[in-house]
Amino acid sequence: MSDTTSAEQAGASLMPNARERARLRNLRRVKDRLSHWGVATAGLAVVGALGLIFFYLFSEVAPLLKDADVDLAESYPLTATGVQTPAVKHLVLERYEELGATITPEGVSFFAADSGEPTVNFPIQGPSADNLTAFAAGVPADGVLAFGDGKGQVSLAQLNYRLSYPNDQREITPEVLYPLGETPLQIDEQGRSLTHLAAQATSKGYVLAAVTQDNRLLLGRYSSRENLMTGEVITTGSVEQLPALPGGAQAEFVQVDQTVQHLLVADDQSQLHLYDISNSNSAKLTETVNTERGQVTALEFLVGTGSVVVGTDSGSVSQWLLVRDADNIYHIEPVRDFESLPASVTTIAPEYARRGFWVGDAEGSVGVYHGTASQTLMIEQVADSAIEQIAISPINRKMLVLDNSGAVQVMDVWNEHPEVSFSSLWQKVWYEGREGPEYVWQASSGGDGFESKMSLVPLSLGTLKAALFAMLFAIPLGIMGALYTAYFMTPKMRGLVKPTIEIMEALPTVILGFLAGLWLAPFLENHLPAIFSVLILMPLMMVVVGFAWSRLPQSIRTSVPEGWEAAILIVPVLLTGWFCVAMSPHMEVWFFSGSMRQWFTDNGINYDQRNALVVGIAMGFAVIPTIFSIAEDAIFNVPRHLSQGSLALGATRWQTVVGVVLPTASPGIFSAVMMGFGRAVGETMIVLMATGNSPVVNFNIFEGMRTLSANIAVELPETAVASTHFRVLFLAALVLLALTFIVNTCAEIIRQRLRKRYSNL
Repeated sequence: MSDTTSAEQAGASLMPNARERARLRNLRRVKDRLSHWGVATAGLAVVGALGLIFFYLFSEVAPLLKDADVDLAESYPLTATGVQTPAVKHLVLERYEELGATITPEGVSFFAADSGEPTVNFPIQGPSADNLTAFAAGVPADGVLAFGDGKGQVSLAQLNYRLSYPNDQREITPEVLYPLGETPLQIDEQGRSLTHLAAQATSKGYVLAAVTQDNRLLLGRYSSRENLMTGEVITTGSVEQLPALPGGAQAEFVQVDQTVQHLLVADDQSQLHLYDISNSNSAKLTETVNTERGQVTALEFLVGTGSVVVGTDSGSVSQWLLVRDADNIYHIEPVRDFESLPASVTTIAPEYARRGFWVGDAEGSVGVYHGTASQTLMIEQVADSAIEQIAISPINRKMLVLDNSGAVQVMDVWNEHPEVSFSSLWQKVWYEGREGPEYVWQASSGGDGFESKMSLVPLSLGTLKAALFAMLFAIPLGIMGALYTAYFMTPKMRGLVKPTIEIMEALPTVILGFLAGLWLAPFLENHLPAIFSVLILMPLMMVVVGFAWSRLPQSIRTSVPEGWEAAILIVPVLLTGWFCVAMSPHMEVWFFSGSMRQWFTDNGINYDQRNALVVGIAMGFAVIPTIFSIAEDAIFNVPRHLSQGSLALGATRWQTVVGVVLPTASPGIFSAVMMGFGRAVGETMIVLMATGNSPVVNFNIFEGMRTLSANIAVELPETAVASTHFRVLFLAALVLLALTFIVNTCAEIIRQRLRKRYSNL
């Protein structure tokens, strides 16, 4: 009795009293609050980090959305530059935006761009001021100028700027060169006055086109070489007369391209005439079209001379492309119409290194356009009288505007990213040299006249294509493997299989990409029939083995413990795979004339060695562990009383799986699939190494692709910071982040609905 009493007293002494219980409750309350606020803070931190990522990406993308803008920095009369005649033929602004130049019948006069103070004047070697009848300028980057006179002669000059740094200060010394010599060229042997000119520098020399007073079209091709001993410039060339304009039309504008293949003439009847001048002494008129927009009042080639901008007396502005048909004949096609100016177009100033151009009209308005982006960036009235000349600097940050009153306005320009618009990013664009509108990603090239092609459609479709084929490979294997492992497999085997598959997730994707590109891609190319035979024979083999196993005597079937049946398939699977590979060469001989790849090509199916099939298999192996692990946990954690109750009611194990286990585990399985999809969308190294990185627009499993992530990894290190290309890559990253965010959000909504629907089971 005493022992019992002492034990009760000892137990009572160990139990907390009221004060101690109150202290423990307070401590628990503090811990709960700390846990609550800690979890909430961590969650908010994650949301904040995601928001900061969005903010940073958008801050880099935001300048792409800004329109062009001009601000008046200075204004002075033309006479301040030392030019007395109002007949300014051309206006130029050099790269450093320090010097401007006016080209007049009196010569080339340079002046300080900001103040108008004259610096140096160069008279033209050739026609006198009172005998100058025609003028032409080549593409802005070349600085080629042509002067024609009343005797059928042409002087060709070229602007050049020499840089020096005396006392560490930049000094620009302008000069006027004569690449064909200072002696005028006699382009018209009849000595008639020249009314219109066109000039271009080409890879083989210089080409001149002229219209004479009696409306003849002449084309001259010239080259020069310098005598090393005497320094004398020796010029050689030839002149041919082109077919006359039809219907007695009078030429008003003439332009020749840098490839010396096309001559374009605008006449006084609102028509454009295209000449093929590719063959010397056999030029021909190939096409005559009506502009249908009014009388042409301005005509200029854009950089690269693959397209021309046409301005009319109605203020319309349109871009026309030189398009080659199936018979290798070029046509002039109108591809874009821009917002019209208020009055008749008076001048067009192409930009130096991109497809942008500036247009002035007869009421003092200036329009800013970009051809590839097919957008009007700005239309603003900057003067009270007609715009005579516009000069935009090569770096597009300043321009000079000369109006009819003789006032020169210096404008500060912001027009950093005109190439980007919704249409250029997400719609088909008709690029120069193409047969029609296309989706193309080709952001850079070695040539200065390159037309940037930055459509995000090929990259977005490539991302979805890679993820789609990876998921087609990974979802069946991952989910079926998870289902068998969690519900049918013996615990001992599960303890071996599950960690083995999960440890695959630690395998670096660069290793998978390396193996896919250097081993798997050539292997699949050499054993294409094996791929298709595996898809057919492997499931058939499993059905046959299962049927044969069910027909074996009971004593044999019971010798294999329940849950170990999967081990029986190991040998048949290996043998079937070996058989398919071994029979692959024979099947190519029997069914595909010795080469299945060539059979694909002969039937119009493109096959690249590194293609979507290779990416699907390699990326599938990277995604399977994610899907398997999450789905297996979801299936394994289905309450046992649900499956046991189903079995007790007479359902088979497969009926229980289909009717009870899968619906209950569906939220977790769906989460597994979406996690795998997110992993596939963001994968970089496998796609980078296992495909040709060609931005094509198709879902052909035998062709490659380029994904958003791989494109960023390839091009971001090579692009200039803050350039349009740089910011479009950030836009691609923003699109990728938004895509995964939207997909994951939708997936979470669906998962919650599935969870709510089957929570009553």
